[in-house]
Amino acid sequence: MNASPTPVIVDCDPGHDDVFGLWLAAGHPSLDLRAVTTVGGNVPLEFTRHNARVALTVAGVHDVPVAAGASGPLVRPLQTAEWIHGANGLGGPDLPEPTVPLDPRTATELMVDVLAEASEPVAIVATGPITNVAVLLRDRPDLVGRIREVVWMGGSTERGNATPYAEFNALVDPEALDLVVRSGVPFTMVGLNVTHSALVTPAVRERVAAIPTRTGAFGDELLDFFCRTNDEVFGMPDGPLHDPVAVAVLADPACVRTVRTRLDVELAGTETAGATSVDFDGMLGREPNASVAVALDVPRFWDTMIGALARLA
Repeated sequence: MNASPTPVIVDCDPGHDDVFGLWLAAGHPSLDLRAVTTVGGNVPLEFTRHNARVALTVAGVHDVPVAAGASGPLVRPLQTAEWIHGANGLGGPDLPEPTVPLDPRTATELMVDVLAEASEPVAIVATGPITNVAVLLRDRPDLVGRIREVVWMGGSTERGNATPYAEFNALVDPEALDLVVRSGVPFTMVGLNVTHSALVTPAVRERVAAIPTRTGAFGDELLDFFCRTNDEVFGMPDGPLHDPVAVAVLADPACVRTVRTRLDVELAGTETAGATSVDFDGMLGREPNASVAVALDVPRFWDTMIGALARLA
């Protein structure tokens, strides 16, 4: 564990698993959550900006600003995932009215302020389409040196979950992903090949439900809905909790094994747009440009996740 917590911005599109990612960032002692930014993704921006505030409200986190960012991808129409997350993005529980306000700044403005004010480089964890990070890097390339690293949940070294080849976050805005990967900022991809190991088994459900807090009860309701829709859509009754795995890369690096390799993004393919090309064997002769997650210590991950939840309200 670091001697001092790592400052972090979470950029997200809540989404059930995004909520758990936010809770891990807020509840783990090795992380200092400085800001939350939201993007259109799992559901439109009007819901994601609301849901992030709900997640922090439930957890009793009232000192972290939340700002709304891009409502859609850089050049493509927005694709959403209500078929997994419900019409409002957080199907299942009755959502409380958030007491965490929406910051008047845009996501880019908030990110710029956090990066400028920090005494050390700040990490960014992106758990949705990576549009907001791309806009930041496009508009303020002078701030690349203020970003410690970008850790992104998305992509896959294998098959997709939104098309046969593309994972959802990559499919929604591959141009943004390409821009970020090419920017030179240190970048880690945490894809389906690893997050599909983070299964919400009955034993995990029992551990979450046993947390005697509002966060534990709300989380249990979220998981009930999320596991049910994953079973209906993918035949996976133990739904994979994707997004917190990306946060775990920073919270407890021993949870996730990564390798340095070449990552490219397919932009033009009729059947393959959004596919992430991971060249483990150096077949293309291109310089490595990213770290890619390849394995998850599942028991350690769940201990890390449950521990963070238990520290919240």
